[in-house]
Amino acid sequence: MATPAQTEELRATVARYCRSAVSSDFTGKVAETYFTRIVVMGLALALTVIIARLLGPTGRGFYAVAAATGLLGVQFANLGMHTANAYFVAKNPQSLPYLTGNTLAVSFGFGGLVMVLLGVLFTSQPGLLNIGGATLALALLWIPIGLAYMLLQNLMLGVQDVRGYNLAEIGSKSLPLVLIGVLVASRRVGVATLLAATVAALAAGAAWITVRLWRHNPVRPQLSWPVFRSSARYALKAYLAATFCFLVLRADLFMVQHMLGAEQAGYYSISSTMADYVSVLAAVVGTILFPRLSALADLRRKLDLTRKATLGTALILLPLLALASVLAQPAVRLLFGEAFLPAAWSFVLLMPGMLFLGIHSVSVQFLNSIGYPVSVVIIWGLSSVFNIAVNLWAIPKYGILGASAVSSISYFLAFFFVMAVILRTGRRLSESPA
Repeated sequence: MATPAQTEELRATVARYCRSAVSSDFTGKVAETYFTRIVVMGLALALTVIIARLLGPTGRGFYAVAAATGLLGVQFANLGMHTANAYFVAKNPQSLPYLTGNTLAVSFGFGGLVMVLLGVLFTSQPGLLNIGGATLALALLWIPIGLAYMLLQNLMLGVQDVRGYNLAEIGSKSLPLVLIGVLVASRRVGVATLLAATVAALAAGAAWITVRLWRHNPVRPQLSWPVFRSSARYALKAYLAATFCFLVLRADLFMVQHMLGAEQAGYYSISSTMADYVSVLAAVVGTILFPRLSALADLRRKLDLTRKATLGTALILLPLLALASVLAQPAVRLLFGEAFLPAAWSFVLLMPGMLFLGIHSVSVQFLNSIGYPVSVVIIWGLSSVFNIAVNLWAIPKYGILGASAVSSISYFLAFFFVMAVILRTGRRLSESPA
């Protein structure tokens, strides 16, 4: 049992830690970004509800598959520059014009090539996605535009322009609502037109970010092979890990659509979207933490900051996800209507996985900031293989509930092995001379 002196010392330590956390620049940026994400979450939720109610479960399923096609194309075409951009510009702000030029070249050059190749594939094999015409064209156009938006955003994070990053997020979610209002007023509502509103918002956001970056370094964007080559090794590892991670996060939607049809895909898209909303805190902390860690040279300081951020995130995330599970059914009924109630239990089964994924999203930034160990790539590669292989059995047998359960298990496996790597690295640091 603790003595009064020990209790008082613990209280004083906690008080000092709280005062330090409240007054720190890092906490301030996290709070600002989290508030922004709440606003963005509300806007995105409104967008999701409006689209679901305008299109119904089947139309929502087609829209979700088209959007996932664009997102998956962005993931495959980014070449790891999303993480490398933030990492290298944080270390050397003078490289911003070259990283911006390389970003635009990759986005509209390589991203455009991916768009064309996928267009040929899906046109010749229409049964792969079961979407076509303008919907398919817009899903593919999403790739170069969405790629430019994402990569430019990461440059903004690297130069510590958190305010600009947050403004871009709000704008990219507000504009589609305005455009959808115009479409409703003009009676031009459909899967393709609603998708066009989202793509247009991404294009406007990418243009705005480019202008904002100019203020940080008023030198025109330039292509630089040496800069691209120096970041290629880091970017490749980040690319492979992010691609495998994205497959774990989104491949199940394609599998549900292919095996169970558009209606079940519509239900599952709602549950996965809601799961993303309630775990947004971890994404915010990881987003702000990564460039901060990348700019630090002292490994012990990196590890200490990571430990504090991870613990704080876990303590907030656990009760939040538990509450979300309890409120799942009434929330789905209120927001989407009775037709979407099958999404509620799927959402509940995703919650354990979102806890582990959230903790992972924060803690893994330590490994990312020390050069992206190959072990992170291997962990997510194995997790994606596990996810897809088990879903081949689970989805036909248990439907979207099986897909949710398999996702949670996959997130836990990634969390467990990444934490093992971090703990091993921490032990090496503690055994090495100060």
